[in-house]
Amino acid sequence: MSQFRAAGSALLRAAGENLKRIRVGGVPEHFNTPWHTAIAAGLFEEASLQIDWSTYPGGTGAMAQALREDEIDVAVILTEGIVADIHRGNPSKLIGTYVSSPLIWGVHVASGSKWREVSELQHATYAVSRLGSGSHLMAKIHAQKLGWDPETLKFAIVKDLQGARKALGNGTADVFLWEKYTTKELVDSREWRRIGEVPTPWSCFSLAATDKVLEEHSESLVTMLSILEKEAHDLRASANACETIAAMYGLQERDVAEWIKDVSWSCRPVVCHKMLEQVMQSLVSAGVLDPASLKRPHELVAELAKDVE
Repeated sequence: MSQFRAAGSALLRAAGENLKRIRVGGVPEHFNTPWHTAIAAGLFEEASLQIDWSTYPGGTGAMAQALREDEIDVAVILTEGIVADIHRGNPSKLIGTYVSSPLIWGVHVASGSKWREVSELQHATYAVSRLGSGSHLMAKIHAQKLGWDPETLKFAIVKDLQGARKALGNGTADVFLWEKYTTKELVDSREWRRIGEVPTPWSCFSLAATDKVLEEHSESLVTMLSILEKEAHDLRASANACETIAAMYGLQERDVAEWIKDVSWSCRPVVCHKMLEQVMQSLVSAGVLDPASLKRPHELVAELAKDVE
């Protein structure tokens, strides 16, 4: 695997070589391991790219804002979150699918909480990293699926996972939706209880790029994805994959082994238009998007990305 290649490979840079800089943002979660192993191995530099990685513990909402404010060029971001934010004027387009498998959201409450069943949560206060974040959107989508009016949900903004721990601990929020393996340590330690799971019915992570970087470095983005696709494939095929991911993110190897069985990295410049229509309709049903303002799938996707069935 790439991180075990020659020690000097990460330093490959010819004197005076002009590297194209691409600023990428993502969450501090195991899904993003291929980015970090590829960066460490110097794979992007070998292709004359400089990938500057920024971590966003605040998740989708924080990255959407970073795209808007030109802090990053590319975001590894929840599909439903970026679709919603592009509708709100985010000057970005989808350039590909990063993880084509669903995200499994755990529904978490404090261990000493009175809440025992998901069906009881209609009048609970939901902790969300910020309005427009994945935790916010999925709470509304889940409420709609349970037959509740999403507009009646109560929210407490907590910024990130640590904020959610504090809010559930002091009772300012009752429930928090977050990726189940990222929070498993809190469940195992009995700080939280997981009382349900909510899988997204679509590809969970997409890649979005600003209109600015698409205009200036479109070919470099395709090269970046090609490198990432190969690295994800090599990581998955490695006998040390679970050990590498567990060490990088402080997870148990047995949990990583369970997770990796179901995850599917794509990292390709393809976006399924039918999937986007499903996402948009779910956001409409949850009261997140106005049906009169819906864009067509091709309006959300950059020209470099192909449609797939």
